[in-house]
Amino acid sequence: MKKDQILDNKKILKDFKDAEKILKDLKNNVTIFGSARTKDVDIYAKLAQKLSKKLAKNDINIITGGGSGIMGAANKGAFKIKNIESIGLNITLPKEQTPNPYTTRSMTFNYFFSRKYMLVKYSKAIVVFPGGFGTLDELFEVLTLVQTGKLNRLKIYLVGYDYWKYLIKFFEKSLCANNMIQKEDLEIMTLTDDIKLIEKQILKLIK
Repeated sequence: MKKDQILDNKKILKDFKDAEKILKDLKNNVTIFGSARTKDVDIYAKLAQKLSKKLAKNDINIITGGGSGIMGAANKGAFKIKNIESIGLNITLPKEQTPNPYTTRSMTFNYFFSRKYMLVKYSKAIVVFPGGFGTLDELFEVLTLVQTGKLNRLKIYLVGYDYWKYLIKFFEKSLCANNMIQKEDLEIMTLTDDIKLIEKQILKLIK
């Protein structure tokens, strides 16, 4: 085995071990995904901050990818709530992915695949706000893991009706219509802009 392969294996193991140290003692967690590019004044950034604050006040820890934009807004919402962890699981990228200052626990991963898995492993629900390729990658990873039973039956919320509605139509008109997925697979997700509904349903899941 080549030396660089040995080093890579050590980095992979380190990713998982370090993340488990941060997360394993936490019970009630919700993961929030979304773009790193949105501004503080963006409507979805504001909704992410509002939702995370409401969840944190109900003793729910918030996990994000640790970057700016919607991730930073979500961490900010939970940051000042006592006895709650605002967690950022970051990764070094050439552009835009800089750690936000609103985390109480954080780490930087070496690899995307280990980061994506640890972002959701300990969570009871996933809330996906508008985002780009990275957010889509995270969404489809979770959908696949839940559909195939590799993760517990997590509930996934998509916030941003106008943003996501064409994706849902694609699922319905192409995937379902061609028997690539079952209709019940769509029940994994709820498309809504009603964060009160999301809060209520998540509290039922956890409590």
